[in-house]
Amino acid sequence: MQKITTFLWFDDNAEEAVNFYCSIFNNSKVLSVSRYGDEGPGPKGSVMTETFQLEGQEFIALNGGPHFKFTEAISLVVNCQTQEEVDKFWEKLSEGGQKVECGWLKDKYGLSWQIVPTVLLEMLADKDPEKAKRVMHAMLQMTKLDLKTLQLAYDGE
Repeated sequence: MQKITTFLWFDDNAEEAVNFYCSIFNNSKVLSVSRYGDEGPGPKGSVMTETFQLEGQEFIALNGGPHFKFTEAISLVVNCQTQEEVDKFWEKLSEGGQKVECGWLKDKYGLSWQIVPTVLLEMLADKDPEKAKRVMHAMLQMTKLDLKTLQLAYDGE
């Protein structure tokens, strides 16, 4: 068991969301399901929590009712090695949701994600402030991040 686990509060569609996420990421599976009993507050037999893994990272989803909603204050970052990975996760996670900017999106459940090429962090941390500035400027013009455009900005082209 990992020391810290992300806990996600859904209204009543945690099971649907977990199945959606597990269909997108490799090395993903449902680990356990608990159901509401006679005492509720959800309908007897309905999913209360699901513990699941995405790429080996453990999460818990709760059907907790309409009391709380996701905000952009918390997001999940997907580190991508290639443009193909960026494209895959961007398209699948944004389906039915909202494409925002700078690699951010909201999925159809309202959860915020950042689809980030790992090289971007290296470029932004470059010791040459002009390179980092050009990359930041290029990124701020994008919705989905494009590695080729970021690399051209980094190279000063």
